[in-house]
Amino acid sequence: MKRNADSLEQLYRDRYRNFRDIMAGVVGSHDLAREVVQEAFARALRQQRKFRGDGSLEAWVWKIALNVALKKRRELAREWSLDDEYEAGTQETAPNSDLRAAVRALPPRRRLVVFLRYFADLSYAEIAAIAGISEGTVAATLAQAHTELLGRLDGEEVQS
Repeated sequence: MKRNADSLEQLYRDRYRNFRDIMAGVVGSHDLAREVVQEAFARALRQQRKFRGDGSLEAWVWKIALNVALKKRRELAREWSLDDEYEAGTQETAPNSDLRAAVRALPPRRRLVVFLRYFADLSYAEIAAIAGISEGTVAATLAQAHTELLGRLDGEEVQS
């Protein structure tokens, strides 16, 4: 158990920024994302006995973080419009406003898979475990996202 705690601590040190930045895309702001990541790692520490080692520890924590973020997003949706908050929260770090707008316009699952693949640098297998989908669905979702992003960036009308 100590080994899992040490591994979780090292994961937190090594990958905190990736977790925070990706969760910001899910919940709409970096401030909320910090809360989500803190809660996710706290839950992982409390529940470390539940980690069976079937996949990577990082993928397990990503799944916890995603669940915390989705719960937070549902809570926020009751209070205010997510689109306004998302727009305000992501402007602080995205360098290309056209790309930022195109990614923001993706349907939620496509946006999540893009974030996990290109910003968290996770494998298809890890993304599949986190999102609860097959690796083939990860590949198809990325292909759809690429097509949609290219269309949006080229100024074409895109059908989701």
